[in-house]
Parts: sequence; structure tokens; C-alpha cells
Amino acid sequence: MSRSRAAAAPTLSPLDDPVVVRADRVTRCFGNGAATVVAVRGVSAAVAPRARIALTGPSGSGKSTLLHLLAGLDRPTSGTVSWPGMEQAAASDPDRVGLVFQGPSLIPSLDVVENVRLPLLFGGCTELEATARAQDALSRLGITELAHALPDALSGGQAQRVAIARVLATAPRLILADEPTGQLDHATAALVIDVLIAAADDLGAALIVSTHDPLIAHRLPTEWAMRDGRLRATNPADHTAPR
Repeated sequence: MSRSRAAAAPTLSPLDDPVVVRADRVTRCFGNGAATVVAVRGVSAAVAPRARIALTGPSGSGKSTLLHLLAGLDRPTSGTVSWPGMEQAAASDPDRVGLVFQGPSLIPSLDVVENVRLPLLFGGCTELEATARAQDALSRLGITELAHALPDALSGGQAQRVAIARVLATAPRLILADEPTGQLDHATAALVIDVLIAAADDLGAALIVSTHDPLIAHRLPTEWAMRDGRLRATNPADHTAPR
């Protein structure tokens, strides 16, 4: 259920455009023939810089598929996804979109600072620059004492904060978090979502968080609701309207 009434996407003025990411009549199907599953159905939406959006809906409603499409990790069956504010960056560039998953996805054999700097090294940073940016991200999240710890030594909350530091170090324009607190208790989940919002604030990035938890959803000013692959609900003042 939405906290604001559904509305058509507002007309964007030249000052509002380019937005960070735009979906236009996007549909994503899996399988063929009678076995076809339509995960996302005709979604159109625009996400403005600094938007704060909770993406809610039951399991199987299409939330993860939509996030993958907005990230450029998957291609729509029909319709288009574009990144008007980031056209100079390739879809695979680490500074374009930052991703936080339900599990922290840390490499067990690398310590914390090595995990955080890894996307930077893949993106072409020197080892010196990547290490400096990783250490800065850990410092901004207040977890510098974990720099040389291995993932197995971290609590669930600490590991997710490291995953957020990994995103923060790449300075993306858009952060997509897919059930980032799904494996955490409520107290730790609240801490992690606060850290995630603070990281987005620090970067000036747009943030979309998918969640089943209404307490987490209410931490974000705009809520998009998905059901059966369709996107509903918006706060039209944010210029982030599904239709």
C-alpha cells in the first residue's frame, strides 16, 4: 500500500532532465510459449537525482528484476531503459550504478579494504588510488578498525556496512539495494538502512531500496509498490513517478 496517491509521471522541465534513470514501457519475460513468465509488465518510471524510494511488494512481484533492469544488469524484452544523466559512462562502469544485495557478497580470501577497493581496480584505478578511496569510504562509515579483518570475522551488520562502503568508494550516481536488510535482525537492519541513506546523502546519489519490511520502507519518503510485475504508487513532488 502506498503512502501517497498514484499519479501520472509529471512533465519534466529542462532543469529536471536528464534524470538519473528512466524506464519506458519496460517488460521483461522469461521462458517461451505457455511457460512464459512476465516478471515486469509495461513499467514506465523516472528517477530524479537524490530520490529516496522504497520499492515494496511480495516475493515474486518483480522487484529484483526491475532493479536489475535499472542497473543495466539485464535487458528488457520490450521497452527501453536509459541513463540520461550518465550517458558518458558505459553500463559496466563502477561509478555509474552502485549495487547492494541481500548478502554482502564479500570475497572470503580478501580482507575488508581489499574487498572495498576491488571494483575500483577493475575500473582502472591504480592500487594506490583504490586503496586510498577504500580507506576513505571505511572512515566515512566509521569502520576503519575493520580494514584488515577477513569477512568470516564480521557480524552480519558489519559485513553489510562493508558492502555499502564498497559502493561509497565508487561514488555512483544511483544506488540500488535489493533487500539489503533481509538477513538482519530489526535493530541491525535499522542501523544498516541509516548507513545506506547517509552514504547516498554523502554522494548526492539517488537511492532505491527494495524491501518486505514496512519499518524499512517508512524510512524513505517515496514508496513504489509492485504487484504481478506492475509498478504503482508515487509521490509526484519527487519527479520519480511510475505510471
